[in-house]
Amino acid sequence: MSKLMGSKCRGRGTQVQLSVVVPLFNEEDNVGVLTDRLAQVLGDLGRSYEVILVDDGSRDATWERIQQSVAQRGDIVGLRLSRNFGHQHALLAGIVHAAGQAIITMDGDLQHPPEMIPRLVEQWEMGNKIVNTRRTEEKNTSFFKRTTSKYFYKIFSMLSEVEMSEGSSDFRLLDRQACDELLQFRDVDLFLRGAVQWLGLKATTISFRVGDRFSNVSKFSLRRMMRFAVGAIISFSTKPLRLGIWLGMVTSVCAFLELVYILVQVASGRTVPGWASTVGILSLLFGILFVMLGIMGVYVARIHQALQSRPRFVVEEVVEGDTGEMR
Repeated sequence: MSKLMGSKCRGRGTQVQLSVVVPLFNEEDNVGVLTDRLAQVLGDLGRSYEVILVDDGSRDATWERIQQSVAQRGDIVGLRLSRNFGHQHALLAGIVHAAGQAIITMDGDLQHPPEMIPRLVEQWEMGNKIVNTRRTEEKNTSFFKRTTSKYFYKIFSMLSEVEMSEGSSDFRLLDRQACDELLQFRDVDLFLRGAVQWLGLKATTISFRVGDRFSNVSKFSLRRMMRFAVGAIISFSTKPLRLGIWLGMVTSVCAFLELVYILVQVASGRTVPGWASTVGILSLLFGILFVMLGIMGVYVARIHQALQSRPRFVVEEVVEGDTGEMR
């Protein structure tokens, strides 16, 4: 049965203490290992829990593997999105469905080690509403990934109202209060790392060593990384728009000085040299103009998308329970 999910937490009861939300995209080979390791770690905690696996429009057998896991274990819930809505929206879909008093989000490629969960829970029990993680870069992280990540967080922190440290990730624990507040956001492209920091609730950060990817390769192409970075900055900053004011002032002063120079040369009866430089300056000014028009176009497009009020994700199928019954 097709379902359109809204943006309000769906608690199925108060008996669940921990919810673990895992978005999956073409991760058929990881599902079994992931659920086995989660079952071992969560079982040792001695708390009631659920694992929510979100299939973000996979084109392989990921959904079939999720259904098999649900049929084998009564503590797993499977959500299948109608298409690929993106990592952040898949995370959001799982958070909406989570019933736990604490919600842990993590990736499904096992680079976020399930064995770190007890440390997250320990920090939550100490009164922290948000427990973030910071990954320590290892040799299994490419130089390109390390470099782009480092400078993205520097630029993001410089442009936005939110300070983010290098190595931030979507491996975190959210208290129920943080979850409810987070789901009040109406951003078209919700950047969860920035939104969690923006809340300002009591938080702490712990470091973890990135685990080896169990199978497959990263699904984050350069194009998707660029789209993710632009969406994050646009969501939390208007400084690119204000940049146009300063550029306009600087270029106006330069143009005025050039005009004064030309008038002085004409009054002196001398030929005005430098047509090439004049053309160059005009080209520069038009280039800046078109860049600013492009930036404004991005913001206008976001406003257009927000006014359309489309759902941020659509859940096509839900499976849960000991029998893996679909509803």
